Amino acid sequence: MTAASTGDAPRIAAIVYRSDEDVDALLAGFAFARIEAGDRLGGVVQRNVKDAAGKKIDMQLVDLITGEAIGISQTLGAAAASCKLDASGLAEAAQAVTRAIAADADLVIINKFSKQEAGGKGLRSEFAETIMAGRPLLTAVPESCAAAWREFTGDQSVTLPCAAGDVAAWWRGVTVRNS
Repeated sequence: MTAASTGDAPRIAAIVYRSDEDVDALLAGFAFARIEAGDRLGGVVQRNVKDAAGKKIDMQLVDLITGEAIGISQTLGAAAASCKLDASGLAEAAQAVTRAIAADADLVIINKFSKQEAGGKGLRSEFAETIMAGRPLLTAVPESCAAAWREFTGDQSVTLPCAAGDVAAWWRGVTVRNS
């Protein structure tokens, strides 16, 4: 039994996912459904742009407060070995998270705690800022970064499988606790 099912849900949750699971669609679907239901969400979810063959050609983050898309990938060419993340896009995403905290969002979603964050970069400061502000936080963590996530959050978070029902149950537990 997880903490989310006991009614004592930690306010920080990470969906731990495998490479064959579409965590981006899961997070975005959850976020937009909660916004439609009247919850005040902030932060960013990822939208992947694909070509006609279904190959991912671009990554965007959607600001959950404004609905604006933020480009976070740069085209480097097929032979490139460096990171495809765009620093200016990440800076915009960081501002979106900061706005969500300032707006006292019911829930802050930050699309991923991945290699960049595990290495002390990316949106790691915004994760810490959200936690320090006491805001409920939801993110996704690839299996390869799960140990770094546990080290970062200690015993303050719960991990969830990549399943909509488990995410919804965690959120119900958080909202019951906050009532």
